[in-house]
Amino acid sequence: MTRLLTLASAIIAAVFLYSSPAAAQDKVTIGTGLISSQKCILCHSIGERGNKKGPLDGVGRKLKAEELRQWLTNPEEMRAKTKATRTPAMKDQKLTPEQLDALVAYLETLK
Repeated sequence: MTRLLTLASAIIAAVFLYSSPAAAQDKVTIGTGLISSQKCILCHSIGERGNKKGPLDGVGRKLKAEELRQWLTNPEEMRAKTKATRTPAMKDQKLTPEQLDALVAYLETLK
């Protein structure tokens, strides 16, 4: 019985280990698309694309995943917390949990 549990644990760990990078990459790809579909570049820029007044380059180095998530789900609270003054204020994007995860995954890559 112990061998069976050990073997099952090893298989589960291998599946998780080998599927995680692909799943993470899928999230990043989806997040990249959301930048366009949610029209983020009207107020933000990434590289040469978008509004230079709100650059997102380096945001993955500056903010933790949870902070990115908070900016996307409760921008008014984060605006007050960080004393942000840029106008207009960012609106809550009403993202699904999957979209939110994908967008955070993508923003984390912007180092």
